[in-house]
Amino acid sequence: MAEARAEARSGSVVPACLFAWLVPGAGHLYLGRRGRAGLFFGTIVALFALGVTMDARLELHLGLDDPLAFVIGVGQVMTGLPYFLARSLGHVLGDVKSATYDYGLTFTAVGGLLNVLVILDVHDIAVGRKS
Repeated sequence: MAEARAEARSGSVVPACLFAWLVPGAGHLYLGRRGRAGLFFGTIVALFALGVTMDARLELHLGLDDPLAFVIGVGQVMTGLPYFLARSLGHVLGDVKSATYDYGLTFTAVGGLLNVLVILDVHDIAVGRKS
C-alpha cells in the first residue's frame, strides 16, 4: 500500500479529477492509464450520443420537487464537455412525443452517472489507493 502511495504523483488529484469530468477517460489518460481511458471514453460518449439521438431532453432540473428529474439532470451534466457540446448544438428540449424519449433520458443519465464512478476511480488512482 505504501508503494502505491509513493507512486502517486504529488498534486495530480485535482487536475486528474477535473480532466475526468470534462472529457470522460481524460483523467485516466493524464495518469497514464491509456487502456482504461479509451474504454471509458468510448463507453460514456457512446451512451450519451445514443441518448441524444434518441431525442433526450438535456435540461438541468434544479428543483427538489421532482427528485428523479434532478438526478437525471445532474447525471447528464456529469458527462462533461459532451453535454455542453450537445446543448450548444441545440439538443436541449428533445422530443417528448418520440417513442425513444425515455430511453434517451436513461442513456444520457447513465452515461453521466457512470462518469461519476470513473471520476472516483481516477481519484483513487491519483491518491495511490488503487493501481
